[in-house]
Amino acid sequence: MKIIKVLGSGCTKCEKTAEIMTRLAAEVGVEVTVMKETDPAAIMGYGVMSTPAVVIDEQLVHSGSIPHRADVEAWLASA
Repeated sequence: MKIIKVLGSGCTKCEKTAEIMTRLAAEVGVEVTVMKETDPAAIMGYGVMSTPAVVIDEQLVHSGSIPHRADVEAWLASA
């Protein structure tokens, strides 16, 4: 199971990113736990300056925008 953290303030883009991660994981059959991290200190701990950001299994894979479908599918495919 992959642990996915969506980092951000809880804004619309952050919510949409969490939805996309959950939906695409279900579509490709990858078991995930999606968590939202809103604590500024925790977000800065990943070196993120722009949200939404995505962390998969404690590795920052994206920041600054809603990720594209192809990118999300690639992240989910790499285990």
